[in-house]
Amino acid sequence: MPTSHAPATDRSGLRLMHVHAHPDDESSKGAASTAMYAAQGADVRVVTCTGGERGSILNPKMDRPDILENITEVRRQEMERARDILGISQSWLGFIDSGWPDGDPKPPLPEGCFGLVPLEEAAERLVRQIREFRPHVVTTYDERGGYPHPDHIRCHEVSVAAFEAAGDPERFPDAGEPWQPLKLYYHHSFNRPRMQALHDAMLAHGLESPWEERLKEWKPEPEWDARITTRVPCADYFGVRDQALLAHATQIDPDGFWFAIPRELQQEVWPTEDFELVVSHVASSTPEDDLFAGVTPDA
Repeated sequence: MPTSHAPATDRSGLRLMHVHAHPDDESSKGAASTAMYAAQGADVRVVTCTGGERGSILNPKMDRPDILENITEVRRQEMERARDILGISQSWLGFIDSGWPDGDPKPPLPEGCFGLVPLEEAAERLVRQIREFRPHVVTTYDERGGYPHPDHIRCHEVSVAAFEAAGDPERFPDAGEPWQPLKLYYHHSFNRPRMQALHDAMLAHGLESPWEERLKEWKPEPEWDARITTRVPCADYFGVRDQALLAHATQIDPDGFWFAIPRELQQEVWPTEDFELVVSHVASSTPEDDLFAGVTPDA
């Protein structure tokens, strides 16, 4: 396992773009490495596909009529606070949250939501942002979406399509000067071996694990976990990650499972955030410990 200490590296001239479905996803997936790269001088941009308008209020203390009535603005303000904590820039793709379709069978998605937007329309918007920001590295979700929310699945599809199109002058010629990002990654930090290791460590310390029931239902998939190629040591920034998470007060219960495992234990047991290198246009052998491995910064 890599060491917990972030390398003392100057990342000036490097640019990283994370594409996420909702405000709060940037703080629950890859936030420690995001904060680390930003602190080291990289220019980091989060693109948020939707405003999270249909997200449930998951913090009982925020489940109030005044919050519900102004949920769109509240979630934008939460995103601004998280952005500032992480030290990054952030932009909105401008689509409407699809919500979580609940029921059996699941109801159709609401008209006009992100999950129903034609792929080409959504990809063009992201291509514009890629060509404007000119990232060397792009991250997004795997084909399962990380979990099967329709916006996460769509985010994956849109991100892959835009990554492929951004460097092609024949695609979306009115969307800016072509720019080909060099590497594409999928987030894999919510993997079963990590949760099992944290669970085992909690029990070894005589503590109650928040993952006990979930692990009973979580079928091992060693071939899926083997897709991880890149483990970024970023434990020194777990505290920044936690503060960014707490900024999303409607979504994150400070007394909930997110914070049930002591940070010191997390830093000791699993000091990395994990990714899968999917496309690389530079030489970079795996396994890696750096999203920018093989990438030369701009002069």
